[in-house]
This record gives sequence, structure tokens and C-alpha cells, in this order.
Amino acid sequence: MKSNADIFDFFKKEIVFFISLILAIFSCFFVKSSIEYLNYINWDTIILLFVIMVVVEVLKNLAIFEILVRKLLKRINNARLLVLALVFICFFSSIFITNDVSLIIFVPFAILALKKVNRTDLIILTVCLQTIAANVGCMVLPIGAPHNIVLYTVSGIGFLSFLFLLMPYIAVSVIFMAVIIFFIKSEPVQLPKINKIEVDKDNFIKRVFFGVDYYLLLTFIALFILIGNLERISFFTMFFKSFILGNEVICGIIASQFISNVPAAMLLTGFSSNYEAIVIGINIGGFGTLIASMANLISYKLLVDECEEFKTKYLIVFTVLNLSLLFILFGVYLINKGIF
Repeated sequence: MKSNADIFDFFKKEIVFFISLILAIFSCFFVKSSIEYLNYINWDTIILLFVIMVVVEVLKNLAIFEILVRKLLKRINNARLLVLALVFICFFSSIFITNDVSLIIFVPFAILALKKVNRTDLIILTVCLQTIAANVGCMVLPIGAPHNIVLYTVSGIGFLSFLFLLMPYIAVSVIFMAVIIFFIKSEPVQLPKINKIEVDKDNFIKRVFFGVDYYLLLTFIALFILIGNLERISFFTMFFKSFILGNEVICGIIASQFISNVPAAMLLTGFSSNYEAIVIGINIGGFGTLIASMANLISYKLLVDECEEFKTKYLIVFTVLNLSLLFILFGVYLINKGIF
């Protein structure tokens, strides 16, 4: 039987899941229980995440990440360049394999690389920048993130028009990340002498499936239920009807901070046809709070699983960097509109 201390530690580790669960349960008091709850859940997303996490666990247990990390570290012997490579690999990969998948693959990779060269002091900043990079990279093509797939499909905006619409925000974000990385000291890093890689084949399948973060999947399910219920509560629908029209960018940003940018995209397109403004608001809105983008939750969970002692500091650094970029990008929007 678990002690109170063990239960408290478990709650602290899975606090995002518990908060999501409590909010989802609370929302159920305002919407009559029905089979409709199951329809709230995007099962394609849940299944895809599960498959990806299984694949990543297979790669980890086959020491593929270990091999790739060693190859990377043999080519890069500078702390600044190492962080630059780890961050921008997320940027470029998210263009084609989505921001969520990019982070699931490369956040554990980055943590392992920095541990190998005894630079754990750079883990928090690197993972924060990787998350930002993934959220920026997914703006380049409409296939880079679920919210952009939704908006591209609904809006009918042309492929190149979609890219050019977001290009100023992509460019400023890339400069933002590069400036931060520039201030990392250009100190040498060296891969220490380590033993030959050995793969443990005992209980391989068991270790793979036990390594999957099922609480992350449950967190997503709880959030889908919460959002589905909110959309059926008349107060919220009336609120959105009153404020969305003519304020799509601001509403997209604000809504994303509380319900994440994927459901926010679905919500706003139900009340407005000003799709260009919605695209801008939803993509800018992916920065800010931890819940603003599902990708943010994924990288947080991956970090906590590997380095739980960094949890609080990570949240502080993550929030400061994301809110800073959010305000900068909103300023870019105001300048483009000629308000400044």
C-alpha cells in the first residue's frame, strides 16, 4: 500500500494529468453525460501518439539514440553549436513530421546528448528552445501541425499564400532563437571515453510497452473531453459569438492559452470566416502557457520523465521565453496591420 508521501510525489509528477482530469470531470456537471463524450476524443491523434511513443521506446531500447548521439558529438565539440544543432533539428523536422512527433523524437535525444558531455545545465534552455522551434517549424507548411491542417482544409487558402501569411512570424521567431543561442558560451565539449554499446534483449517487449507514457495519453483524452463540454455550454458559445467577429487574432491567442490551439482553431472557424486572421492568431497562440499547444505538454512530460528535478525551473524558463516571444509576435502583427 502506498504511503501519503508516495501518493503526493505521484501527484506532483503527474500534476498536468490530474489538473486536466479534475477540469474534465468538473465540466461534466454542466453537460449531460452521454455517448457523445466518446466523440469528443480525436482517436486518430491518441492512436498516432501511442504508436509514435512505442516506436521511440523501441529506438531507445535498441540504443539507436545512443549511437546517433555519439555520431553527433564526434562532429560537434562546441556547446553553442551543439545547442544550435539540437534546436534547429526540431525546427526543420517539424516542417515535415509535425511538431508533436519532432519533440517526441528529439527531446530525449537532446537530453541524452547533453548528459553525455556533462552539460546538464543546458538541458532546460535547450528543451524550451526545441519546443519553440517545433512550434515555429510547423508554421512553414500546412502539414506541420494538426491546427494548421484543420485551418488549411477549412479556409481554402492557397499553399504558398499560407506560407507567406506566416513568414514574418517565422522569420522573427528564428531570429529570437538564434539570439538566445548566441549568448551561450562557446565552450568546448567532448564525449568522454565510454564503454561499447550493449543492447539488453531481456524482456525487450515488456520494457518497450512499460516505457510508454500512458498518463500523457490520458491527459490528452481529459483535455478533449473538457474542450468538447465547453463547446456545448451555452455561456461559452455566447461569449465567443459576442467577441470573435472582428477580433479573430486576439481571440485565437487568448483561447489557445486555455484550451490549446488545435481546439481553438476548430472553435474559431465555427464563428468566423476571416480565416487569415484566425491562422495568424492560432499560430501565435501556440506560444505562451504550457497548455497553449499540445506540443508544449509533450516536451514538458518528456523532460519530467528524464529530469524531474528540473520541473519547476523549466516551467519558469519556458513561460518567460514563450510569453516574450508571444508579445514580440503580437507586436509584429500590430506593425503589419499598421497599428504601430
